[in-house]
Amino acid sequence: MKNVNLENKITVITGASSGIGAEIAIEVAKKQSTVVLIARNIEKLQQVQARIKQVADVDVILIAADMSQPHMIDQVYSKMKSKLGHFDYLVNAAGFGNFDPFFEMSMTTAHEMFDLNVLGLMYFTRLIGRDMMEAESGKIINLGSVAGKIPTPKAAAYSATKAAVIQFSNVLRLELAPFNVQVMTVNPGPVATNFFDIADKDGHYVENVGSFMLKPDELAQKVVSHFEDSKKDLTLPFSLNIASKFYLLFPSIGDYIIMKWGDKK
Repeated sequence: MKNVNLENKITVITGASSGIGAEIAIEVAKKQSTVVLIARNIEKLQQVQARIKQVADVDVILIAADMSQPHMIDQVYSKMKSKLGHFDYLVNAAGFGNFDPFFEMSMTTAHEMFDLNVLGLMYFTRLIGRDMMEAESGKIINLGSVAGKIPTPKAAAYSATKAAVIQFSNVLRLELAPFNVQVMTVNPGPVATNFFDIADKDGHYVENVGSFMLKPDELAQKVVSHFEDSKKDLTLPFSLNIASKFYLLFPSIGDYIIMKWGDKK
């Protein structure tokens, strides 16, 4: 894995209180980056801060906010801007999922998923991205999902949010290229985090996909290893990356395979 040095850099991470966001925070801190941790739960953020202090001597800024609420996003940005002035990396990791069949799930839940997974991400990216454009440097890392590339039953709304994140990132990459600002999407398969406490309440999905399950710390290491290069898409594990390319080329065959063997929820 490449040696990355983030000394004197500032990394902003949403969804930083647990899971992938927390592990990326720890990894960039090891690389000597100042870290801004954003999530709703300040106590959990403090726990991540304590973990960081065990492995690195860097500045850690905690901000408690609901990143689905535009007025809170404005407050977060203003607080960071006045304190730090600029931003080198933005990791949009805040989000949640629900694996209920679409016709049974609450539309309130669908709205909440889009507000956080998509609209909040877009709103915050708009604020940070303008600063990066002005500085003509920076990188935005958006957490998509294999679910945004390969359809599976019981994930219609969640998959739609992640497909939106992926396509938003693809277009954003083109718009920001003239300003020397890079965009990368990270599209993991199932990751062993508390994401499934909400998404998979009965535990069937986690039980069935054990062979594909990624470890969050290892995923974080791979993500951070690409901070300084021009990687555009990181889809893991390798087997699901290949599967996503196969589905794009042969969707009819892909649908057949998914309906016969791929529904693990």
